[in-house]
Amino acid sequence: MDHASTPRKVEHQQTDRGYVPVYATGVVEQPWSSYSRTDHEVWDTLYKRQRELLPGRACQEFMDGVTRFGLGDGGIPRFDDLNKVLAKSTGWELVAVEGLLPDEVFFDHLANRRFPVSWWIRKPDQLDYLSEPDLFHDLFGHVPLLLNPVFADYMQAYGRGGMKAFGIGPEALMNLTRLYWYTVEFGLINTAAGMRIYGAGIVSSKGESIYSLDSAAPNRIGFDLERVMSTRYRIDTFQQTYFVIDSFEQLFEATLPDFTPIYAKLGTQPAHAAADVLDHDRVFNRGTREGFADNADT
Repeated sequence: MDHASTPRKVEHQQTDRGYVPVYATGVVEQPWSSYSRTDHEVWDTLYKRQRELLPGRACQEFMDGVTRFGLGDGGIPRFDDLNKVLAKSTGWELVAVEGLLPDEVFFDHLANRRFPVSWWIRKPDQLDYLSEPDLFHDLFGHVPLLLNPVFADYMQAYGRGGMKAFGIGPEALMNLTRLYWYTVEFGLINTAAGMRIYGAGIVSSKGESIYSLDSAAPNRIGFDLERVMSTRYRIDTFQQTYFVIDSFEQLFEATLPDFTPIYAKLGTQPAHAAADVLDHDRVFNRGTREGFADNADT
């Protein structure tokens, strides 16, 4: 594995076409000793806010992972310490990266049970919004569930599926990206204790942690693989639809079939808008659509 000598901070760039993503490919050493006092304070502030907000909102598997890792012990955690816990539990490893990865690089990491984590953290004036994933989103949002064996296996299966989809073509890749978006990033789970959050994009966001469960505006719809893979999503606002799994086992089992015929089938059908509710949906909440924009679905 190649390690860059001096880690960079790679973010979106402003161009005449607006903000565009800039991709990095290298794996670096976490520059833990170079984090400033402000960096550690930002982590502690974000951690405290979410740790107080999430009990009764996030699923118990996520909360257990946060506790097992000791993510609130003070300051930015050391990846090496977390990797010792991960290796014993599910065989995963965190690797520090400089920013967004190209699809094929990202899939290769997941397929080999490596989870990429941006080494840098947002600034104090970015506590509530950041256009690209930083250390807090990647580490606090994603990593606790990697201690859950079923979810850990789902992530590896997703990586393997991504490598295959990359070889099939861009439409297959988009179908699979939607699956990641609506599960790993913005998924909800129906538990005996009630609806809970497990998606990293929600648990790392104060606003969406509240909105996803409490707001009447968005749809909450039962998970169906093909439905999810054919549904566009929002990158500029809170989600207009959240898909709800019944268990992590359901999610893992959905990745077992060969997706090739599914990609072929979906390729003959139009995609659904992010806010659509279909006749065959299992609807937990039909949203009021309050505040919804009607364009710019991805």
